[in-house]
Amino acid sequence: MHSLYLLAIVAEAMSGALMGMRRGMDRFGLCLVGTVTALGGGTVRDVLLGHYPLAWISHPDYVFITIEAAAVAAAGAKWLRNWQRLFVTVDALGLIAFTVIGCDVAAALNVSPAIVVLAGAITGVCGGMLRDLLCNQMPLVLCKELYASIALGAGALYVALQAWGIAAGPASVVVLVVGFAVRMLAVRFHWQLKVLSAADSGGAS
Repeated sequence: MHSLYLLAIVAEAMSGALMGMRRGMDRFGLCLVGTVTALGGGTVRDVLLGHYPLAWISHPDYVFITIEAAAVAAAGAKWLRNWQRLFVTVDALGLIAFTVIGCDVAAALNVSPAIVVLAGAITGVCGGMLRDLLCNQMPLVLCKELYASIALGAGALYVALQAWGIAAGPASVVVLVVGFAVRMLAVRFHWQLKVLSAADSGGAS
């Protein structure tokens, strides 16, 4: 699980840095956004669950890892032709990995399965929400894209697999593969939720 966590924070730190580059931030801004993206979801989850100390306070090396990952992404992005594709890929990976980690943290606190799934989704999406807000962009989770719903589905699948007797390790691999694939397919084929407008809600024109 520690390896999965390192994978998740590196992926999300890179996604934050790439987003910051698209918004014209300097190196400090890139590292800040990358760190907040990587550690923000877990921080929100732990505060809500009363799970202390926070992971990055207990292990300050996580902060340095995210800063390094953001710096590497910033340094390498100038040689990449398609930032958007890279951003979506690493963000999808981080989304599912953090969802699994959040489920494990909540399950260790003996909360109900519904809260376990919700905690996983919060861990998966809140870092990205903070990233988008810092970059002055509408958070993906609030748009028509399949994002939070995929996190919820991944969390539910993870809880269900363990309830069926599958160990955490194999269940994690299955959820990572399935969740990542669904997220990338949703992006590729533009699977979306319906966007409500004033006309849909009966508002006057």
